[in-house]
Amino acid sequence: MKIVREFSESECLRLIKQNDSQAFDTLFWQYSSLVYRFAYGYLKSQSEAEDIVQQCFLKIWEKRHQLREGVPLKSYLFTTAHHAILNQLRHSQYQRIYQEHLLRVGTNTTGNEVEFSELETLYLAALAKLPPKRRQIFELSRQQGLSYPEIAQELNISVKTVETQMTQALKFLREYFQQHGTALVLLPLLYFLKK
Repeated sequence: MKIVREFSESECLRLIKQNDSQAFDTLFWQYSSLVYRFAYGYLKSQSEAEDIVQQCFLKIWEKRHQLREGVPLKSYLFTTAHHAILNQLRHSQYQRIYQEHLLRVGTNTTGNEVEFSELETLYLAALAKLPPKRRQIFELSRQQGLSYPEIAQELNISVKTVETQMTQALKFLREYFQQHGTALVLLPLLYFLKK
């Protein structure tokens, strides 16, 4: 590919919003190595850093029509990378905790898989009972790692509304799990271990 000497983010953004794949390629070649180094610095894993790069650029392409003029693409990319890195670090932490738990209780893999499957089914059933907007806010927070202000901005609602909806979602999930004899503390394992 031809190397572009003068890179204009605003022009690149304008073209990407018009579905210009060459502009997207230019953006990728301009910033992919920077995002990779940023991710690798935290994760210390080549494959995980490459996954972060793919996630970031895929998100840019998927949300290209929603990107706002004047917001630097580089900032958007690094914010997206930061969230993806945090999710990956949480995922690794929960995997480690789960593995330690398995070592403490034994290595009955079939039993653990059945237990995990039942827990996941319960979690999905609880999520399905949330009102759609509350579920969306919960998933953006807990599964995509967005902060309350980022959720508010993405959904065009106030931060206070996000806080209220998250409080109500967590209260409902806590009560739902208690009714079914399960601790809410296991919830983070569900998403990250099945990812």
